[in-house]
Amino acid sequence: MKFEQIGLEPQVARNVSDMGFRRATDIQYKAIPHILDGEDIMAIAQTGTGKTAAFAIPAVCNLMRRSRPRDYKGVRCIVMEPTHELAAQVADVFRQLVKGTGVSVVAIYGGVAQDNQIALLKGEADIIVATPGRMFDLSAQGHLEVYKAEILIVDEADQMLALGFYNDIEQLVRRLPRRRQTLFFSATIDAKIKELAYSLVYKAVRIEMSRNKVAKNVTHQILPVCKDEKRFYLERIATENPEGHIMVFVRTKVRAERVKAAMDRVGVKSAFLHGGLTQKERTAALDKFRSGDVQMIITTDVAARGIDIPQVDFVVNYDVPEEAENYVHRVGRTGRGMAKGYALTLADDEEKELVDAIEKYMGESISLLKMEKEEREATVDLSKDGKDDWRSLLKDDD
Repeated sequence: MKFEQIGLEPQVARNVSDMGFRRATDIQYKAIPHILDGEDIMAIAQTGTGKTAAFAIPAVCNLMRRSRPRDYKGVRCIVMEPTHELAAQVADVFRQLVKGTGVSVVAIYGGVAQDNQIALLKGEADIIVATPGRMFDLSAQGHLEVYKAEILIVDEADQMLALGFYNDIEQLVRRLPRRRQTLFFSATIDAKIKELAYSLVYKAVRIEMSRNKVAKNVTHQILPVCKDEKRFYLERIATENPEGHIMVFVRTKVRAERVKAAMDRVGVKSAFLHGGLTQKERTAALDKFRSGDVQMIITTDVAARGIDIPQVDFVVNYDVPEEAENYVHRVGRTGRGMAKGYALTLADDEEKELVDAIEKYMGESISLLKMEKEEREATVDLSKDGKDDWRSLLKDDD
């Protein structure tokens, strides 16, 4: 369905068009009409499906259609995000949607000085996009009022729980009016998430997309390699695709920095990203990658969820994720929307069981990549049919 057929506020519809959106994705098509009708939503949708727009577009429309409560200077819509990067990113989407509407947006997250955020809250901040810690800090200091908020949006709920924010969400809800609209979005569902969801929503419309699947426009391949040769293959991927934007996932902070050092030595421009950096450093790394100053960003799973970077051509799993679900989140950084993407996993012999778990989780097998090793007397054909004996492909390197 085209957005012009959904019945958006005219200015929001123009903003949506200016953002390049033409047709609604499945989650948008299913969620937006119910949200516009004021219903609560409990949606299970994977990353990369367009869920940010699915809640942001109708939320802005609903605020435009309702007058601000008289003599109330507080927030009307609260969007809770698990990380600084997601809060900043989602706030940017809202800012594009509210142009010319009179609705205001403020991003509130830690890792940066709070003075500017406090100054912005002194006006009439209709929408705040916030991480729990900074939001409660500013609320405790008396800079933030939420007691008449009309809309609560909990995004990436499963990650919020994983990061220990359950009590924070419960504490916030005690301050909100009972009669409000709640939009609950999660990539996965389990007993704990259901418990949280049903404590927040009222007669919610449940929307569930394919949970264990990734975008159909992402090509998945596995390249069996020896552990010590992964960096050479990563270099080759970069040099053979000089215009490609490559996101590389590793398991640890130390690994991220070491892989970047290896790329520096061979002249591949890269940046690294992990939870040990300051917010300023993390933002700078992402900005370099977004702008094209570097071809590659090497990151831990801190960037596996929700981060939307246009034109990520390749996701490389330098280390196979230990949790199968994280594979889906990682590769969701490419092939977003209608774009095509490519996901390559460099797997050594010890990681075979992890690959098997990923295939079981996805419900499909991942093909092997043919790539001959350069500058070696013996070459190994990595395209052999079948995967039951893929360990034998590594025998020349033992």
